[in-house]
Amino acid sequence: MTSRLLGRYARLLSRASPNSQATTARLSAPPAAPTETLWAHAWMGPLGRPLCEGRSVAKDENFPTVPKRTQLDELLETAESQQDILLAWAERGGNGNQAAVAMVRLSQCQKGGSELNQSELLKDPRLQDMMDTVAGQIGTVWNGTLVSVLRSLTALNIPPGAAVVRSVQTEVLWRIRRLAYKQLAYLVDWGTGRKGQPEKIVSAALKHLELRWAEISDPRTVSTLMARAGHLSPALMDRLEDKALELMEGFSAEDIRRMCLAMASQSRRSVPLLRALSYHLLQKPSPDLNTPLLLDMAFAYGKLNFNHTQVSQRMASELLPRVPELSSVDVTRCAKSLAFLKWLHLPLFEAFTEHYIVNNQTYNTLQLCNLIMSLAKLGFQASKWEFYDKVHSALDSSFSGLEPHLQTDVLWSMCVLQQSRPQYFTSFTQHPHLTKLSEGSPSRVVNYRLKLLHIAATLQLEHPDSAKTVSLQPPGPPPPPAASRLSPLQSGLKGALEALVGERPEALRTGVSTVHGWTIDGEMVVDSENKPVDLVGLTAPHLPAGGGNKLLPIGARRLAFLAWEFPHFGSRSKDLLGRFTMMKRHLQLDGFITVQVPYYEWVELKSDRQKVAYLKDKIGKAVAEDMAK
Repeated sequence: MTSRLLGRYARLLSRASPNSQATTARLSAPPAAPTETLWAHAWMGPLGRPLCEGRSVAKDENFPTVPKRTQLDELLETAESQQDILLAWAERGGNGNQAAVAMVRLSQCQKGGSELNQSELLKDPRLQDMMDTVAGQIGTVWNGTLVSVLRSLTALNIPPGAAVVRSVQTEVLWRIRRLAYKQLAYLVDWGTGRKGQPEKIVSAALKHLELRWAEISDPRTVSTLMARAGHLSPALMDRLEDKALELMEGFSAEDIRRMCLAMASQSRRSVPLLRALSYHLLQKPSPDLNTPLLLDMAFAYGKLNFNHTQVSQRMASELLPRVPELSSVDVTRCAKSLAFLKWLHLPLFEAFTEHYIVNNQTYNTLQLCNLIMSLAKLGFQASKWEFYDKVHSALDSSFSGLEPHLQTDVLWSMCVLQQSRPQYFTSFTQHPHLTKLSEGSPSRVVNYRLKLLHIAATLQLEHPDSAKTVSLQPPGPPPPPAASRLSPLQSGLKGALEALVGERPEALRTGVSTVHGWTIDGEMVVDSENKPVDLVGLTAPHLPAGGGNKLLPIGARRLAFLAWEFPHFGSRSKDLLGRFTMMKRHLQLDGFITVQVPYYEWVELKSDRQKVAYLKDKIGKAVAEDMAK
């Protein structure tokens, strides 16, 4: 306020006449009229610079900040081919910024097709003149054009050692602080994975994005940065997730898809963000949920192992009427994603099998293998046997040529689905096959060793006649179970079984590893009155050592207690997954009566007395069912 008053007072003094007599007369006159006259003249005159503006330069309205458009600019915008751009440059010429724009347009026309090949274009003197102009006048190139021409140089295959490339990259590093955040994101997207100078540009851009992440205001930039640069900077990834939560209400269905794919590509399982994305996806109308979006969402959720019941149900219901329109790649991809989620939608998977029956000629061997393994994981049995007939006809000619690990997975899946045939076991009698399965990481070797034991058990227990002609030797004894802490269900079941047998610990075995690769949580033998019998000395063909020599007493039955945990079931289901249905089937064929203890029943039991009574009741029901058979 003081500066403004001093400025006005100075203007009034500057308008006073240097004649002292006139000044004295003016001041001695009545105050009202001269004061009004002075103020009126002061306001009508040009304003001086306020004292508070310091040394700032006043803008001249006659000098525009944006250059006027020239005919060259119009020609570059309307050009449809590289020849048009080169001709316009040769006729008109231009400054460094216009030369950079011309090079960007050249790369864009190249993507759409051009009559010039790459070698002719690089040797063209008009392009050389453009590059010389850009390199010589790099300071006149605008920021946006500078970032765009950097990618255009790569698209045009300009050698990295060219003068224009070095000049542009150096100028980008000098201006990195003045670039907008979208331009920084563009640089990161361009330079990720490149060596040399681009690495420095990407590193500098990431540092500034970490500092200026609050400026990001559009979902596209968030998803692009998460997909391209998230693995380079964990701190930036955390901030991008926060920004995504902030902008979530404005996300379209396509933005949600890109975000989920970006998280899946980085294996970034942010549960709050995934829940928010799921909520907003459910609010979208059906027309926004196109088929590629649904398939990508299923893939992302399966990759991140994130199961959202409402989203899974919505995806299945939206995809069901579109199954006839899907390709074989889409069907196998969707089935595999839903299998990872343990989500069994019976009508949808029935539609998948129908799709294979109708379009089996379009499925290659790998796609068929993926479809079979997905069905086996969920334990889904097709209602039409025509499906399995076509599967067998396709595998008869291609099964023996599969890679050993894939061949093992496919045969194991066929065993789960009870569709194995003797000819499939022939390949496993060859020594080179077993040798290849013993290569790899220790966990992988153990996994395939167990699968071979399960396959051998299927041949022995489910195809006893074929076992006489097909010599399939199991790969040695089962591997010892990995040392791990018992789950609450396993420890509770063990304690209840010990209380059930009382002071007769020899009547109970826990954590039993069988020759068929399965582990039983508890084993007992009961007599005709369902009372425990000592296990010492009794034959036990399911054990690697074989047990004793005593046969089971007349009327005695061997019990296997199986603790079914939450991961053993399908999502939101009480149906066992395929692996555990085969386990139960093998144990029953091996002479056991299975006593199943699911988690959802065990959790209701509060006291030890209730648990013991529950086991007695389960034993009685299991024996009664076996006698009824």
